[in-house]
Amino acid sequence: MSTCFTLPQLGWRGFFQTQLSFEELETFYPVRISEQHKNQYHYLSAQGEGILVIHHDMPSMTVGDWVLLNQEGQFERLLERQSHFYRKASGSKIHSQSIASNVDTVFIVASLNDDFNLSRIERYLAITHEAQSDPVVVLTKADLCADVDGYIEQLRKIDHHLMIEVVNALDIETLNGLQSWCKSGKTIALLGSSGVGKSTLVNTLKGLTSDDTTASATQGIREDDSKGRHTTTSRQLHFLPQGGLLLDTPGMRELQLADCEDGIQHTFSDIAELAKGCRFTNCKHQGEPDCAVNAAIDDGDLELRRLQSYHKLIREQAFNAATLAQKREIDRSTTKFHRNVQNDMRALKNR
Repeated sequence: MSTCFTLPQLGWRGFFQTQLSFEELETFYPVRISEQHKNQYHYLSAQGEGILVIHHDMPSMTVGDWVLLNQEGQFERLLERQSHFYRKASGSKIHSQSIASNVDTVFIVASLNDDFNLSRIERYLAITHEAQSDPVVVLTKADLCADVDGYIEQLRKIDHHLMIEVVNALDIETLNGLQSWCKSGKTIALLGSSGVGKSTLVNTLKGLTSDDTTASATQGIREDDSKGRHTTTSRQLHFLPQGGLLLDTPGMRELQLADCEDGIQHTFSDIAELAKGCRFTNCKHQGEPDCAVNAAIDDGDLELRRLQSYHKLIREQAFNAATLAQKREIDRSTTKFHRNVQNDMRALKNR
């Protein structure tokens, strides 16, 4: 049986309401994409749940999007996003891939074992800041770690004000610190690599166990390298007992950034602040004289690893952004060429 929801329960707010004309308010109704599959989207609305079959004339959409449907349940238009998470598609593909949209808070999930990686967390922070959502680093598997404070200290070197929660995803009492972000109408996304405990965290937040038929599948870690196995295979919105919406995402070991310069600058604001003291305004912090950033490294106030991570992400996002821009230009030129050919063919037929 289809379940109906109020729009505020689904995260509807003034930002989306003001995008609708009076005519649209009377004619169409908004739905929120809750699952994304190869050939269809699942959605939730005040009218109930439904399926939207993907057509070639639709814009690219993702879980969390708000769209308008007509009274026949047909797609009309995609509403402007309040936040949008995307990355360069994995492998050699030259296009961007949407991850989620309209997210209030991002739980960046990392495990307290050998798979803990500061540079990977910085990537997630950059993409979260770029989307102007609030990041919370959630450290899982606390029951398997003997030095939790050591990991927290490493994160504090990234950002003294970073929100950090330490949990054992199997123990619901350790998740109390996450409740304030899970209120009614708020959307939380989980980002993290495969095997950090996201599916277990989803199940515990939902009050489920692995025995429940609606629980997300979970798998143990590999003993040889402490890395987990990939379990989540699609993006999906889950309702939480507290009223919030939780968006689980497949684990991503490869997260290439594109068009993310603002997010990187925010994530590495300590380096940006130090750079104000460099002799040259265009200092690259790569051996120039009177470089305040390199001086901070020499004095032990900044880790060399962090500067190297900053340089790597800046280069990566610049290259990927340029590559994607070139592809978009080629696509526009190709579309224009095909349109001109079609117009010429029509003109010949009409002679």
